[in-house]
Amino acid sequence: MTSLTEILIVHGLLPTEQLDTVQLNDRADEAAVRNLVKVGTITELQFAKARAEQKNLPFVELLDYPVDRLAVAKVPAAVCRRANVLPIGFEDGRLVVAMVNPGDVFAVDDVREAARMRVSPVVVEPSDLQAAIARYHRVDNELNDLSTTLTGDSEEPDDTPTPAETDDAAPIVRFVKLLVSQAIQDKASDIHIEPGENDVRVRYRIDGVLHEMQKAPSTIAAGVTSRIKIMSDLDIAERRKPQDGRMSVHHNGRTVDLRVAILPTVWGEKVVLRILDNATSSMSMDGLNLLTDNFNEYEMAYTKPYGMILVTGPTGSGKSTTLYTTLHAINRPEINAITVEDPVEYRMQGVNQVQVNRKAGLTFAVALRSILRADPDVVLLGEIRDQETAKIAIEASLTGHLVLSTLHTNDAPSAMTRLIEMGIEPFLVGSALDCVVAQRLARRLCDRCKVPDNRTDLAYLGFVVNPTVGYISNRFTVMPEIGPAIDPTTTGTIIYKPAGCASCSQTGYRGRLGIHEVMTVSEEIERLTVARASSAQIGAAARKQGMITMREDGWAKVALGLTSIDEVLRVVS
Repeated sequence: MTSLTEILIVHGLLPTEQLDTVQLNDRADEAAVRNLVKVGTITELQFAKARAEQKNLPFVELLDYPVDRLAVAKVPAAVCRRANVLPIGFEDGRLVVAMVNPGDVFAVDDVREAARMRVSPVVVEPSDLQAAIARYHRVDNELNDLSTTLTGDSEEPDDTPTPAETDDAAPIVRFVKLLVSQAIQDKASDIHIEPGENDVRVRYRIDGVLHEMQKAPSTIAAGVTSRIKIMSDLDIAERRKPQDGRMSVHHNGRTVDLRVAILPTVWGEKVVLRILDNATSSMSMDGLNLLTDNFNEYEMAYTKPYGMILVTGPTGSGKSTTLYTTLHAINRPEINAITVEDPVEYRMQGVNQVQVNRKAGLTFAVALRSILRADPDVVLLGEIRDQETAKIAIEASLTGHLVLSTLHTNDAPSAMTRLIEMGIEPFLVGSALDCVVAQRLARRLCDRCKVPDNRTDLAYLGFVVNPTVGYISNRFTVMPEIGPAIDPTTTGTIIYKPAGCASCSQTGYRGRLGIHEVMTVSEEIERLTVARASSAQIGAAARKQGMITMREDGWAKVALGLTSIDEVLRVVS
């Protein structure tokens, strides 16, 4: 049998000199090719096609394949997930089964036993198979069945947990577990459980946009809320005050943390679960999608031994991810890094993380004052919320510490005036702050289905039409990890818009990327801050010194084909 490495060489995907380093037996050959995928020499798609050729089996792209729902129903979802297979059709009295590894005889036997049919394997890409299993074996149907069988008492529940709220096999417990599991599977960032007069609405925030996923009878609202309170170690008897908590769930062999917020409303308690999934965060500076100029400015700030860096933006704009990525980039064994957070969203190795506990009197200010006696080099504050915290943080940055924190402002220049409004002396703000990063998250266009946007009436946005090439273009310099340099005098750039396909659930978008505004505090900006200038005046000075505004940054990413014009207009004013 031809080896995988030889097939890759024949197709020009692997230099011939690498063949000598591989022992041509099945196990070594498989391991060698897997290592090539790991280091990025070949892709998972190329690996899958080589495996199909080696086994003389068809290769299938599931997104374009007409999957037969009757075939899918032949094998239970649990078997498909355990064996990593998916039945997709029938052929000559056999069940066609999509597999990553058709040589897995145990998986083939499981499918044959479950379907009681002979099996014809086809080879698929791993990511395609996982997406298809998630798509065709969603828990929505089970949720619908559960919501119709659940019965709840219309009266106010008492303070004692009922068996339906504690028994792992109870419908309420199963309902909550399925809601969370499906949200993690759909890569949602938040789950909203909202009681109404007649029903309970469940919505997932996916790529920054809320989608209604489920409705259930209003009679189960109290039971669902009580179950979440029990999992979060909250007071189930308190239904008049907001409560905040945290819980952990197991999903596909890993632990996922969720931040819980409960808010009393006129129809009951609204529950918001923020999914803090470490697996979705790359912790790589490349993953921040900063343009070259912005990255250079930001790198100069976070590589200094002292000073303050603020990341600003509304809730859910990716501020914490930017801070954690920055901390990951600068954290070394010789550096003592301490964080104060509420809550601790991501656990990081080698970093001392402190959880705020207001009931015990451990506030941001108290914790910050204490950790400054613990000899830190880098301090990360989850958020500057009050004058006392801001003052201690600024003093820390002026006394040899690098301080990273977040602030709620609309843009970078407003951070200066916001701190002054908190009661901090202007000369301290100007001296302490080194860099402010304002950001938003925009949805990333789906690479499989995006189509050219041939609108020509975009001059008012700063785009021009290159008559030679015929495409809408703009001039920006970007990091190589994002794309090539763009020059409208020499290069045509196609601007794309969303279309929709099975891969992106017909939305046209898949994933998100950051849109940034990086302001370095120069002598001019420091002088304006001391003079209590307005944020507009500070912004004008920053633009003169080369600051790229968030909208300009968005247009650069539109020109790179990463997002659409409408999406930038949605997230940036």
